[in-house]
Amino acid sequence: MGERGRILCFGEVLLRLSAVQPGLLLQEARLDACFGGAEANVAVALAKLGWPSAMVSVLPDHRLGDVALSELAKHGVEVRAIQRAEGRMGLYFLTPGAVTRASDIIYDRADSAFAEAAPELIDWAALLPGAERLHLSGVTPAIGPKTAEAALRAARAAVAANVPVSFDGNFRGKLWAAWGGDAPAILRSLFDSADIAFAEERDMGLVLGETFEDANPEVRRAEAMAAAFDAFPKLQVVASTFRNLSSVGEQELTGVLYRRGAPPLFSAPVRLSGVVDRIGGGDAFAAGLLYGLHAGRSDADALTLAMASTAFKHSVPGDFSLATLADLEALMAGGLDVRR
Repeated sequence: MGERGRILCFGEVLLRLSAVQPGLLLQEARLDACFGGAEANVAVALAKLGWPSAMVSVLPDHRLGDVALSELAKHGVEVRAIQRAEGRMGLYFLTPGAVTRASDIIYDRADSAFAEAAPELIDWAALLPGAERLHLSGVTPAIGPKTAEAALRAARAAVAANVPVSFDGNFRGKLWAAWGGDAPAILRSLFDSADIAFAEERDMGLVLGETFEDANPEVRRAEAMAAAFDAFPKLQVVASTFRNLSSVGEQELTGVLYRRGAPPLFSAPVRLSGVVDRIGGGDAFAAGLLYGLHAGRSDADALTLAMASTAFKHSVPGDFSLATLADLEALMAGGLDVRR
């Protein structure tokens, strides 16, 4: 295998402030803090697995931005493309779920340095040469009109430079509603740029203006993916998970990969008991799949790796998955005894 090119991840780095588990927000007079954000989560997970990744973003030019930059670099993410600007750090507040109480997120990212950055601030002509891939998510365009234009510019530049684009639908209704953006049109344009997508029937229903209502969830998703392949000529692979919850701490995940012209591939179900933190689990899944496919693994092996990656993330607090390839290989081997 030749030299591994960088996977560029473009999006906002956030400060996450969480209620002390298992309580409610500020039930105790303190908050747990960590950094995260969909694209940063993918960049960190890729770097920990051993694939070169670079974060492309805008951070505030003050102490919080300094610490965020250092945190990404500590985990092996290249940070040279991160711009600094006046403004605030984007935040989100998390109340982790427990038993039958669902987790709840409050966003506080309006007017952040990233949200207010000029769409043309990022010099994609300088960043894309030599890149293996550009990874985007639907979170970035949901933040506001400037970030929507920035995401579209990034995707267009990558397509023009013949750099493959992966796109995670990541629909965030609260963010889109805050500024009234045209989510279907903008997200459709981003899906149209991608050769790999992470999406389910809800995402495709939104961007295609269709409904998929079969009582069988596998049939619904298959119908949605067939419509996606018809609508987006560049699209080659779409992957996602089915999640069944007995409670917040007891869940079962099954992964599925759809490749154009091939029957769907399903992973073995993964049962998760005593879930620690599911936030970032989808990003860990995406990173595992991207790693597997870029490393030349078969679709089935890449999907198995993606499932191991998301399963591992459910055992780790915070947004970032910190699994190494050795961690995932041990997990796939099924050993639960202490490794000495």
